[in-house]
Amino acid sequence: MNKLIQSWRWYGPQDSVTLQDIKQAGAKDVVTALHHRAHGDIWPIEEIQARKKILEEEGLNWCVVESVPVHEAIKTNSTEAAHYIDNYKQTLRNLAACGIKTVCYNFMPVLDWTRTQLDLELENGAKALSFNWIDLAIFDRYILQREEAVNSFPENILSLAEARYHTMDATALEDLQRVVLMGIPNEKDISLADLAHSITVYKKIGEDGLRKNLVLFLQAIADVCTENGILMTIHPDDPPYPILGLPRIMRCYADYEFLMQAINSPFNGFCFCTGSLGAAIENNLLNIFELIKSRIYFAHLRNIKKDALGNFYEADHLNGDVAMYEIMAALVAENQVRKVAIPFRPDHGHQLLDDLHKTTNPGYSAIGRLRGLAELRGLELGILGSKYAN
Repeated sequence: MNKLIQSWRWYGPQDSVTLQDIKQAGAKDVVTALHHRAHGDIWPIEEIQARKKILEEEGLNWCVVESVPVHEAIKTNSTEAAHYIDNYKQTLRNLAACGIKTVCYNFMPVLDWTRTQLDLELENGAKALSFNWIDLAIFDRYILQREEAVNSFPENILSLAEARYHTMDATALEDLQRVVLMGIPNEKDISLADLAHSITVYKKIGEDGLRKNLVLFLQAIADVCTENGILMTIHPDDPPYPILGLPRIMRCYADYEFLMQAINSPFNGFCFCTGSLGAAIENNLLNIFELIKSRIYFAHLRNIKKDALGNFYEADHLNGDVAMYEIMAALVAENQVRKVAIPFRPDHGHQLLDDLHKTTNPGYSAIGRLRGLAELRGLELGILGSKYAN
């Protein structure tokens, strides 16, 4: 009876959530990265070892790197791509030399993830992250002022956006801009000018071009990964649909099927994120899981609730549109045939209780994730006890 690895994302020494907090939550494995390093930099062995030592001194293990960011030059296959691929390969070698061999990454253009509100208040007073098409339309049409925005949304969304826009003051518009452009904690945010320029670049590249560039990237690092035992785990697009005129290539069954076939090698793996994939009404998560299960090396377990317009908010881990029992049962079953257990982490959590009075990284406050991990741990234990007990 093999248990999954319970892990916890940590943003490094500057994180308001401490390593002691992580241990008290019951996690023994940590998911982290050198967030202070600029995208495209080589991660020195000395810095990797220093971070690893901090964890090990607290009795914790660095199980997954999340993430080694893929530089925009690689995603666009610009003239600097070869330089940044060489840097990426050296970082992979350095990580492997330190015994860290599971690497999460994404191939989303410009924006790592997108929400429109970071503090949606729920009925119980807790706060959650959310995505609203009306707010995105306001950002796209009135703040970014993208010419094609008017053709990118249904008429009802445009009408609702126009009405809401005229009720918003300068502070509300600034807050919306800040949230949409927000990057990963401790990494740089994106400016409006940067985003507008990138949209122009990616318009020429398109989905087919971006997909080709992903394959080129994986082909370029394949030998280094294979030689060093590195497992790459690509994260799905979040949210899983085109926004702001930017292409999306990891959002549905067909995308996973393509990448499985294009790079048919064990190093080419997947981070199975239930919250990201679950935001698309058309996605059947169990079908996607069945397709890629042998290559799932990392899992993000998160739930969401959608409305009729496709807006969503991040729900309790066991209570939402994602059938978490069925997902956990499938993950537990796959874990039974693995030589190395699959790590998962509670992906995001509500801001609640004492954390409501603290400044925390969006989605990554301690108590909400502690609750999520406890619920997921109990769900796994129940499945193991009912199906796999001797």
